[in-house]
Amino acid sequence: MERLIFNELPLSEEVLKALDKMGFEEATPIQSLAIPPILEGKDVIGQARTGTGKTCAFGIPAVESLDMEVTGMQVLALCPTRELAIQMAEELEQVAKYKKGAGVLAIYGGQSIDRQIMALKKRPQIIVGTPGRVMDHLRRHTLKVENLRMVVLDEADEMLKMGFREDIDEILAQLPEERQTMLFSATMPEEILEITTLYQKEPIHLQTIEKELTVPSIDQYYIEVREHNKLELLSRLVDCKNVKLGLVFVNTKIRADEVTQGLQNRGFRVEALHGDMKQLERDRVMSRFRKGQLQLLVATDVAARGIDVTGIDVVFNYDLPSDEEYYVHRIGRTGRAGSSGVSYSFVFGRDHYRLRNIQRYTKSKILPMKAPTIADVEQVRVEMAIRRVQTKLDKGRYKKYLPIVEEILKMEFPVEEGLEEGLEELGFDPTNRPQYSAEDVAAVLFGMAFDEFDKRSYRRTELDEEPVNIFRHKKDRHGNRGFRDDRGHGDRKEHGGWKHHGDRDEFYKERFDGKKKEKRRDWDELPPYDSKRDRKRRDWDEDGGHGKHSGKTFGKKKDGAYGKKSGKGFAKKKKK
Repeated sequence: MERLIFNELPLSEEVLKALDKMGFEEATPIQSLAIPPILEGKDVIGQARTGTGKTCAFGIPAVESLDMEVTGMQVLALCPTRELAIQMAEELEQVAKYKKGAGVLAIYGGQSIDRQIMALKKRPQIIVGTPGRVMDHLRRHTLKVENLRMVVLDEADEMLKMGFREDIDEILAQLPEERQTMLFSATMPEEILEITTLYQKEPIHLQTIEKELTVPSIDQYYIEVREHNKLELLSRLVDCKNVKLGLVFVNTKIRADEVTQGLQNRGFRVEALHGDMKQLERDRVMSRFRKGQLQLLVATDVAARGIDVTGIDVVFNYDLPSDEEYYVHRIGRTGRAGSSGVSYSFVFGRDHYRLRNIQRYTKSKILPMKAPTIADVEQVRVEMAIRRVQTKLDKGRYKKYLPIVEEILKMEFPVEEGLEEGLEELGFDPTNRPQYSAEDVAAVLFGMAFDEFDKRSYRRTELDEEPVNIFRHKKDRHGNRGFRDDRGHGDRKEHGGWKHHGDRDEFYKERFDGKKKEKRRDWDELPPYDSKRDRKRRDWDEDGGHGKHSGKTFGKKKDGAYGKKSGKGFAKKKKK
């Protein structure tokens, strides 16, 4: 679709100046569709994925429609989380920056309500809040609605999923009937359609979602890893991929604290973000993350839609989400504003079924990926260090350190007390000190640069072993288990396992080849997978069975019976 240029829209000079200051020239698809009808006063249903500029899609017309001669709330925006309320208010403040007298206020739980009441007495025109706190102010009559012109439900599907349906109904019932109502959502369940029917007047449905729900510019991978190796794998990926700013999603608050502590012990700059944290602490963490002071942020799904930070390199699904929609919202934190991104999901066992459901829901492919080994990580770090050295050499910023290196080469390093006698016994002359070269000094300095990397304490695990098939089979009559697990056990014939089906087939072929071939089917006629039924047939053939199988009998056993279920017609009848 054709995107609109902001200068071509009927906007005031103040708003255009603010958009230019924000670096916006061209509207996003949802903004191009939504801004004109909202400016005309029509109700709108906007369906677009997270990170497509929905805030400005209604924020620009909201600021433009303000009557500066009237004080008090004229625009009310409801959103599901505190983080999203804060970010939305900050963005609307930027849009209204040059609109003299325009005020924006965010009200949410976790902040002193008395402080918010004092701020409301200044009668700001735009209020952004969570449903629970907005209801508190309506009950206290500290939020006046007589001048309300516009109400916005942002991330409506998420608010319904979090149980805010009754709160939304109660809030909308208290608002003036003559108003403009906007609803924005990434998905459109039946409950949202009910809300549009009850509270909107002839709404225009605008949709910009592609057939695939995920951002096309995001590369999605999954890695098979057991629970106890997830932290090791995460550490390796961060170092191997040189992650500058990354998000790690987990399913529980306890897990967030555990993963954060483990990463901090390994030397990463990381903090946790979840619902048990106080608001001041959450604000502090988000501020550090936005400024790039943190390398990683470990968060629960409560922050999946509340985090709007540009420049996130990668998203890690440490735990797969319980809901397919959460997966879309998680990985939507990277690859924003048309930039590329990548996501890694850690799976094992039954997680494969959930992963298959996610792929079916998102209509996208999540490719398998092999876990990086310790050697891979070391190689990447060395290559990065070499590039940094080359850059320094090209720029010539090392020459002021040459006198220091020369001074080091001239220094005499004394032998520690107690070592002289030991050196003499070994045949070394303590007075004859070795001469170090500039290469030796460079190697020492290079090693010192890897001190931080050594803090990772990487250990060799099954991630460094050759992956094998993880399917498990029951033991056969010889006690063999076949494919056992992905630890590498059972990958040799003497242990009862094979890495490939071909090895197993060849083993059976060698075992039975040449033994009563005329009394059994030819090997080439057998299926690739040798079933338990087929093995019984061959084994009983070797013990003197009938050879030609009619499908009703398996061959004669040594005890004269045709099978174990002798009470169901399988026992041999006595001759009369």
